[in-house]
Amino acid sequence: MKTLWIATRVLVVLTVLTGIIYPLMITGMSQVVFRRQAAGSMIEVGARTIGSRLVGQTFVSNRYFWPRPSATRYNSMPSGGSNLGPTSLALQDSVEARAARLGAPVAEIPADLLTASGSGLDPDISPEAALFQIDRVAKARRLSSEDQSRLQLLVRSHIKTLQFGLFGEPRVNVLELNLALDSLLQ
Repeated sequence: MKTLWIATRVLVVLTVLTGIIYPLMITGMSQVVFRRQAAGSMIEVGARTIGSRLVGQTFVSNRYFWPRPSATRYNSMPSGGSNLGPTSLALQDSVEARAARLGAPVAEIPADLLTASGSGLDPDISPEAALFQIDRVAKARRLSSEDQSRLQLLVRSHIKTLQFGLFGEPRVNVLELNLALDSLLQ
């Protein structure tokens, strides 16, 4: 009986420490040290929240750069990939449909414009995917060749390099790029 009482007390103490005190302490520290990130890295224009730097969202108009496809339509609740393998006919059909929408052969299109990300929430695309879309965006906005050059410079200015010079891949945040695009051409 004595062992049961000790085990129960240890369980209660550890539950309080690891289930209540530790999470509250870490949450409080993150609110102080990483306030913007802890709040979801929201992007605001004026008083209106547009989206998050960390979660992709749908852009369907040809006037904007498109993000990487999402198997979950950028819904964070059922976040995840499609789990379609390279021999899947459904994957092949969706890749071909995306290539047709982009108006180029599959071999010429960056892979991140054809295949969904593992999380379905990826806010970034590769620099190659952003540069690939310049002609489509310029045509939809009826841009002059001078404005098209400015558009290319805009894309290049939004390329984020490796984190700490070591981790990840160069990338472009689609929401930030599209907001800058609207500002550039007003």
